[in-house]
Amino acid sequence: MNNYLIPANAKKGQLIFNLFRPIDLVVFLVGIGLSILFFLVISSNSLFTTLIKLLPISIGTFLVFPIPHYHNVMMFLNDFYIFITNRRVYLWKGWCVRSEYGEEK
Repeated sequence: MNNYLIPANAKKGQLIFNLFRPIDLVVFLVGIGLSILFFLVISSNSLFTTLIKLLPISIGTFLVFPIPHYHNVMMFLNDFYIFITNRRVYLWKGWCVRSEYGEEK
C-alpha cells in the first residue's frame, strides 16, 4: 500500500521557490522594474499619478497570484482564451442523429 512511483509534489519540485515558473518571475520582475522606472521619471503630484506608478506592479502581482485548480491567474486567462477562440465542431454519429452535416434516415 502507498507504493507510488511519483511523489505528489513532483511538479512543485520543478518550479522556482516551489511556486513560480520562469515566465511568472519575468512578468513579476518586469512589473517591478516598470514601477521603479515610473517612480523615477514621473513626478508625484496627486493620487492619480501614484496609482499610475503602482499599476505595473499591481498587474504583475495579479497575474502571478495562485488560484485553486490552476497554477495562477495568468494560466487561467490563457486557458480561458484558448477555450473561447479554439471552438471545435464535433460530429456525433449514433442511433439518433439530426444535424446540418448530414441527416441519417
